[in-house]
Amino acid sequence: MSKRKGRLVRTTIAIPASLKEKMAQADVNWSEAIREMVSQRLEDEGQPDVAAAVILNERVRRPAPKGWSSLGAIKQWRRKTSS
Repeated sequence: MSKRKGRLVRTTIAIPASLKEKMAQADVNWSEAIREMVSQRLEDEGQPDVAAAVILNERVRRPAPKGWSSLGAIKQWRRKTSS
């Protein structure tokens, strides 16, 4: 990691006074806690949308051909790969 990437910068957020009072009563390193929350949120944002993937999968799913056996297909695949 370069020095520039690890450098901390200051930013400001606005929160209600009542929340600030509650924060003052807790024994928490709020800077670290907020850094972790922001980092986690950014990581989550980069993840694929599982719900959208399920919906897409349902749209393209089609019934198996008549007489098709999944058990037969698995057995056939195993025979091919074990040789």
